[in-house]
Amino acid sequence: MAIAVGHYREAYQPDCLKALIVEFITTFLFVFAGVGSAMAADKLNGDALVGLFFVAMAHALVVGVMISAGLRISGAHLNPAVTLGLLAGGHITVIRSILYWIDQLLASVAACALLSFVTGGLTTPIHSLASGVGSIQGVVMEIILTFSLLFTVYATIVDPKKGNLEGLGPLLTGLVVGANIMAGGPFSGASMNPARSFGPALVSGNWTDHWVYWVGPLIGGGLAGFIYENFFIVRTHVPLSGEESF
Repeated sequence: MAIAVGHYREAYQPDCLKALIVEFITTFLFVFAGVGSAMAADKLNGDALVGLFFVAMAHALVVGVMISAGLRISGAHLNPAVTLGLLAGGHITVIRSILYWIDQLLASVAACALLSFVTGGLTTPIHSLASGVGSIQGVVMEIILTFSLLFTVYATIVDPKKGNLEGLGPLLTGLVVGANIMAGGPFSGASMNPARSFGPALVSGNWTDHWVYWVGPLIGGGLAGFIYENFFIVRTHVPLSGEESF
């Protein structure tokens, strides 16, 4: 599968501008609800297991809804790792991917800054490794969790032969995010999303273990996109129109 490079003029095309606006909105709302649920769980001081379930379900619901809302216009990636996974499969150009990554990071920072304001200055909780979990263990955990996320995206949304899963992709993607948070949350935080981790870290000024949430998700997302596109989707690759490829 060839990777389409694109051209800088793509940034000025109306469809790209519309996609960036929708990607910003959906990522903003996703991070606002996701980080907000974690802040609410901390404020309520409830049982840890109940809090984990609460946060996992909040992420599952908002991911499913935001993908449904933005899928037609921007693809509603919400996540640099998803964008990289789709780039690895030739579904988005390098130029547009870079624009999406910037867009997603800005949306996450804006959502976290607003959350800090509307909650009276509460700290936006960051993703960090649990006690006893080393950096390599955290990276491996994030690779696996993000791989499962992208594998689901490809199988339920991207694959043209998804069969009776047609239309269920956003819901199923949200469910796998929730399940992964339940499984990995107590260990690595189960970010699966560099943008989701970047906003809280920047607004709180706490960068503990932050690199883990770039390395792990980007490896997992890119690997899943490459494997699924090249081994499980049967079709002849048609490069994105008017784009160079390599």
